Amino acid sequence: MNPVKLVILFVLVLSSPQLVAAGGFRKLDSVLPPSLVLPDMSGASTKLDDYKGKVVLVNFWATWCPPCRREMPSMQRLQEKMAGQPFVVLGVDSAEPREDVMAFLEVVRVGFPILLDIDSTVTKRWKVYALPTSFIVDRTGRIRYSLSGPTEWDEGEAVQLIESLLRER
Repeated sequence: MNPVKLVILFVLVLSSPQLVAAGGFRKLDSVLPPSLVLPDMSGASTKLDDYKGKVVLVNFWATWCPPCRREMPSMQRLQEKMAGQPFVVLGVDSAEPREDVMAFLEVVRVGFPILLDIDSTVTKRWKVYALPTSFIVDRTGRIRYSLSGPTEWDEGEAVQLIESLLRER
């Protein structure tokens, strides 16, 4: 890993108020998310609003981030586990060129949309202080939970929270 990126990651993790305040998922009071409009890997524009009516896991990550790399397969398994339900994972790669992301996705294959935040504008707007950081958005388009740091998305509390939001009408 690039030493500069490692130092930046270390500083971001240590300075993250969410990490100090929370040991796991943080429940939010139905917060309206900031705008999220980004190109996917094919260049098509994707908006979070396109997924209203679905529960959405928005995961901010980068290929150079070891915890991000480790949790990616569990998000794929979660997407497969939730097949047929109104649920989607959106991976938002932060501050990397498309070529770096493509190289990673050749090794770790996922079937969910990967969006490119090349200049980190959306990452900053969402107040992401550490990678990975994830948000679970309910069917009405409101953020209900956040998590700074990695998790196994296809088991335990993560699945319980998502299933509880899927049961809401």
